[in-house]
Amino acid sequence: MPIATTQQYGAMLDAAQKNNYAYPAINISSLSTINGALKGLADKKSDGILQVSTGAGEFASGLNVKKMVVGAIVLAEAIHRLAAEYDVLIALHTDHCQPEKADKFLKPLIEETTRRRAAGQPNLFHSHMLDASDLPLKENMGLSQEYLKLCAKNEIILEVEAGVVGGEEDGINREGVASDRLYTTPEDMVYVYESLNGLGRYMFAATFGNVHGSYKPGAVKLRPDILKQGQEAVMAKFGKEAEFDLVFHGGSGTPVKEIRETLAYGVVKMNIDTDTQYAFTRPIADHMFKNYDGILKIDGEVGNKKAYDPRGYLKKGEEAVAKRLGEACDDLLSTGKSICGKV
Repeated sequence: MPIATTQQYGAMLDAAQKNNYAYPAINISSLSTINGALKGLADKKSDGILQVSTGAGEFASGLNVKKMVVGAIVLAEAIHRLAAEYDVLIALHTDHCQPEKADKFLKPLIEETTRRRAAGQPNLFHSHMLDASDLPLKENMGLSQEYLKLCAKNEIILEVEAGVVGGEEDGINREGVASDRLYTTPEDMVYVYESLNGLGRYMFAATFGNVHGSYKPGAVKLRPDILKQGQEAVMAKFGKEAEFDLVFHGGSGTPVKEIRETLAYGVVKMNIDTDTQYAFTRPIADHMFKNYDGILKIDGEVGNKKAYDPRGYLKKGEEAVAKRLGEACDDLLSTGKSICGKV
């Protein structure tokens, strides 16, 4: 099955919204993490979203190139080829892009999709995230309007954020952000709707205390009721059709009970990065410790080629990513709900 069409991606989000489940959106940075993600989704018969950050794009382009757009295109094209071998729908997304990087990351990727569409090819990415949450809300929405219009011309969905997700991810550190900025208000959510309604389809990352990274229990104070209050405020003013497609950032390590609560309030996409990074690395570390003498050529010995062949331990990382992503499908209730072949 080919990668999702733009129409199928919209149908995926509609189905999740209607039936109170969400898609895991996993950050990828290599062929190994792509293959692990595809295996995890396919094993659970769940559709899903693979996403690329600016840092992952730069990494994937190689140490001598370090071009985030080049790497993002390479990863996306690999996903287009590999996803065709599976029987679940896969959508492609770009994660957090700050305003200062948008002209150099989002615009070239949108232009690449424009070029592809003119040649009769499918979109490179289905959706992009503009993270202008560090700006005052009025400026944030002004910039979001500009990019939403650009995206809409190519049937691309834009993800926006109001409020701030705490913690650190991909070089963006917000650990010192004031606590009140971690919670989007109902008034802010109404303003977002009023600013973007009618310009194109978008997803909204409203914040409710969520934090990037991994923390001990009790360190993060989530308030999913924030999402409920905001949705109610918007729908009370504009009707049921104004309900947001919400995105849950900083989902790694969140208790299942709190994940499930957000599904009832309109979350259709949950980002998962920290947990899958750890899942990938943990068995590789185990392999290194257990095969130390074979991996290293100690005291003039020759080592063990089977132990230091990267394919051996990268397969273990790939398998672990698939398993952890499968757990996310279960948590988000997307297991067994693929609409592949139905739309």
